[in-house]
Amino acid sequence: MHSLTHTDTHARRGEEKRRDGKKGKEGNEMAKSERGKGGRGVSASELKEKLRGLVKGIVESDDYTVQAADEAIATLSALKEFKCGSSFSDKLDDFALPPQFRCPISTQLMTDPVILSTGQTYDRPFIQRWLNEGNRTCPQTQQVLSHSILTPNYLVRDMIAQWCRDRGIEMPKPARDIDEVVTDADRDRLNSLLHKLSLSVSDRKEAAKELRLLTKRMPSVRTLFGESGDVISRLLSPLSPGTACADPDLHEDLITIVLNLSIHDDNKKVFAEDPTVISLLIDALKSGTTQTRSNAAAAIFTLSALDSNKHIIGKSGAIKHLLDLLDEGQPLAMKDAASAIFNLCLVHENKGRTVRDGAVRVILNKMMDRVLVDELLAILALLSSHPKAVEEMGDLGAVPFLLGVIRESSSERSKENCVAILYTICFSDRTKLKEIREEEKVNGTLSKLAKCGTSRAKRKANGILERLNRSLSLTHTA
Repeated sequence: MHSLTHTDTHARRGEEKRRDGKKGKEGNEMAKSERGKGGRGVSASELKEKLRGLVKGIVESDDYTVQAADEAIATLSALKEFKCGSSFSDKLDDFALPPQFRCPISTQLMTDPVILSTGQTYDRPFIQRWLNEGNRTCPQTQQVLSHSILTPNYLVRDMIAQWCRDRGIEMPKPARDIDEVVTDADRDRLNSLLHKLSLSVSDRKEAAKELRLLTKRMPSVRTLFGESGDVISRLLSPLSPGTACADPDLHEDLITIVLNLSIHDDNKKVFAEDPTVISLLIDALKSGTTQTRSNAAAAIFTLSALDSNKHIIGKSGAIKHLLDLLDEGQPLAMKDAASAIFNLCLVHENKGRTVRDGAVRVILNKMMDRVLVDELLAILALLSSHPKAVEEMGDLGAVPFLLGVIRESSSERSKENCVAILYTICFSDRTKLKEIREEEKVNGTLSKLAKCGTSRAKRKANGILERLNRSLSLTHTA
């Protein structure tokens, strides 16, 4: 069974470094010497200053030495170490960490040691999470706490800081988000559940339900899925692309886990760039239960927050299946599908795909049935920049409907979207001007909007009215 421990992570990194060859080794050795000359660490600002001088000398001189280039590479590598989250633990491997510097909960070096009412010292984020979970005993002694006040242990903190300085190690900053602090117990628990997903059906269902709950409630568990390359494949092993999961409950739980994990920003790019994940989400859109399809649409919506992911998802063919979900009219799933479609259409190339997949007809039919009018108008407004979408809107009777929404809706945003779409239609298809003019004579819809709408709505309404007046003048002149 694969493990998510730091040990395996370091082993993988070591293998990658060995494949880099002798030159890479020499660079690493030089980088280490930069970080620890004289037993004391070099600060990031000192490294930047040195790198600036080296690069300037190389760029401005035609006869720079290979040694200068190697030194610049080594300095850059050392600077990178300051940014690399794993560099600190890598350096710790070279030293025997005193037991009193380790947090009893995480077993890692304490960055913000605090004293509990029992006198025991812990790293603040880990003991705080213990208390936040409702525990009122000391993890080490099991004594009931007289209070939950955490007192900074300045003596231990200063001792740790001095120990780090003596070894040329930059002490890491305390964790900002307590909820995202990861413990070895978290890793062990995740590994155990992932292993159960490879066992019997009952084991898989039990593990999936627990993972669904953990990924919903514990941000720290979400962060673990970026630590090892095989975690996603192990999680989704019970599903096969192109086929429906034999057990609907298991299918729903696994897709919901993907949704929960997609909330974490560090997972968005990894998930979208994994063809298996997108393929399984599309399969869930096509063949899952109502809840599974809804959660798959919500996962696509969350992943599409990144522009790069919008392109990937658009090319995958997911838009057609989101439109199918919207068209079928299941209330639970329609809003998730509409939100995902809107996000994807923020990228120009996806507008064409959405129009070609029949979005205009589906959206207008839904709106005419008074379903998600505000949300779908926002999508239609995005699509109105596509010529084929504008043509279809005119053919499908969008003009009288949009004018009706302006008259009846209480939503200023919806009125604004309606008049923006009408503005595009009447400037693209002159035959619609007569239809708008007749309506304006009866109800004065655009005139009213031009007086009391939002600034954008007023601008668009006045633009249409001016167009109508010019058209009328030309007719009289003729």
